[in-house]
Amino acid sequence: MKSLILTLTALAIVAGTASAGDVTGKITLKGTPPPEGPLPIDPTCSKFHPGKAPTTRFYVVDATGGLADCVVYLEGAKGGATADKPVVIDQKGCEYLPYISTARVGQTVRVLNSDPVMHNVHPTPTGEGNKEQNRVQLNASAPALDHSFPTAEKFLRFKCDVHGWMFAYVSVFDHGFHTVSAKDGSFKITGVPDGKYKLVVEHRRAAPVGKSVVKEIEVNGGAMVNLTLEVPAPAK
Repeated sequence: MKSLILTLTALAIVAGTASAGDVTGKITLKGTPPPEGPLPIDPTCSKFHPGKAPTTRFYVVDATGGLADCVVYLEGAKGGATADKPVVIDQKGCEYLPYISTARVGQTVRVLNSDPVMHNVHPTPTGEGNKEQNRVQLNASAPALDHSFPTAEKFLRFKCDVHGWMFAYVSVFDHGFHTVSAKDGSFKITGVPDGKYKLVVEHRRAAPVGKSVVKEIEVNGGAMVNLTLEVPAPAK
């Protein structure tokens, strides 16, 4: 009897494992993006970047065409990874790092200041119930500033009013099946139950909200999906 119970338990574990997997892939950019421009940083912040002035980060592309900073998610999904750990954004060298993040509704978005200068942290949400705040962090010794948002919202903007070039964006979801593509364009959404989904890719320039790239996929113990975004044609 004990052997039978152990066997049934093992089968249940195997079955549970087989019912979910990782959705992985790579986002590639087609076309030549416009050159990035220098940031209008002040003399104090320039000292944090000796020998190389920082630029805009509209298109972060590696040598293979892999496109970073794409928000990748499953449309209409439920459940997913828990939100017990905070999403961390740092202010370093008078820039927000990372530039693009994702979070769950109610998850802590924690902003640090690693610079020896004053910043202010100013999220400017548009979603109903999402609170705008504007708080100062004097320098690296200042405590972290925590935020959370009760409503899903795409590319919720954080800015620093002291340094007008500093921006970061957080897409907030009511489920846990979302991620941001890495420097080489790769992405992974973990623990996706088997089934059919719409995989959505959004990028602030190549696939903005309203012009998302959508692909229907089927997850069967996992799935691999490679997608290509195109540099938009110049406006006439």
